Amino acid sequence: MSALLLEKLYVMGLIATRWDLSHAQKVTASCFCRRRLPVVMVRNKMSETIKDATKLIQQGHVRVGVEMVKDPAFLVTRSLEDFVTWVDGSAIKRHVMEYNDMRDDYDLGS
Repeated sequence: MSALLLEKLYVMGLIATRWDLSHAQKVTASCFCRRRLPVVMVRNKMSETIKDATKLIQQGHVRVGVEMVKDPAFLVTRSLEDFVTWVDGSAIKRHVMEYNDMRDDYDLGS
């Protein structure tokens, strides 16, 4: 039973290793807050502040995997952390691509 708990906490990204049961005792509310989508966006340098990231999420500019996420309380698991990106039709993505000189008119539509 404890192995299942450790595996679940590790997959969610709340503990660093899945082998030590003492790490499960140290899981706090702030551990869950660090896995929220706006915090992950700030950590990935997609936004400067959590407030700005929350606004971008609510406006529909962010997707996790293939699904657009509009809920700032979305918890990003360890496996989905690499798949946080901009929605394809987003103006933010267009500006980032233009800034990085990677914009392709065919892919973005305009």
